[in-house]
Amino acid sequence: MAGHSAWKNIKHRKAAVDAKRGKIWSKLSRAIIVAAKSGGGDPKFNASLRLAIEDAKAANMPRDTIEKAVKKGSGDLDGESYEAVRYEGYGPGGVAFVVECLTGNVNRTAPEIRTLFDKGGGKLGVPGSVTHGFSQQGVVLVPGDSVGEDRMLELALEAGADDVRSDSDGHQVTCAPTSLAQVKESLVAAGLRVESAELSYVPLMATPVDATVGAQVQRLVDALEEHDDVQKVHTNADFQE
Repeated sequence: MAGHSAWKNIKHRKAAVDAKRGKIWSKLSRAIIVAAKSGGGDPKFNASLRLAIEDAKAANMPRDTIEKAVKKGSGDLDGESYEAVRYEGYGPGGVAFVVECLTGNVNRTAPEIRTLFDKGGGKLGVPGSVTHGFSQQGVVLVPGDSVGEDRMLELALEAGADDVRSDSDGHQVTCAPTSLAQVKESLVAAGLRVESAELSYVPLMATPVDATVGAQVQRLVDALEEHDDVQKVHTNADFQE
């Protein structure tokens, strides 16, 4: 869920990893398979695969499981073929949703996602109905205690990033999608601790939600993330404290 604060997003996902490790590993394996299939099985020459493997390692996925997923994607092992599909719609309070999936059966996934939206007080839209309100960017999160704001901006720009937003949670670095791996690796090389690095749909304008609507939005996010085919859920919700 990439809403107003990416830090709320990563904290939510970490909790999900702890609670549902097996399901998270399955989703990360799919991401590795798709990355290896599209760009080859050598992470040195495939930035997307490199990031997918790093995500898997961060979730403590066993090395042999990671290697097996790479081999499936590169064709060295037989495995199911997955297709990237994006769904768009609106949730409670008019909050916009972008849902990224990797599925082996679109005809099964589409009606299941529609049902989740209906049950969650939302409505699934047509392609393009929501994404015009988002910008796809690389987003790198760096804890605030690892570097000061001025130095963070300097290092980020040197790494090829477009912008840095700093607040009490930390530093949110944004860059072009094609620069994500380079920016992350440059920041790590500079000695910074990177909390997260991922492609995200960043909202151009946030939709404020109060506690009641926010709880409804969160329930829909949770229900979508529970689905086996869903990789990421992005919203433009600005949750009030």
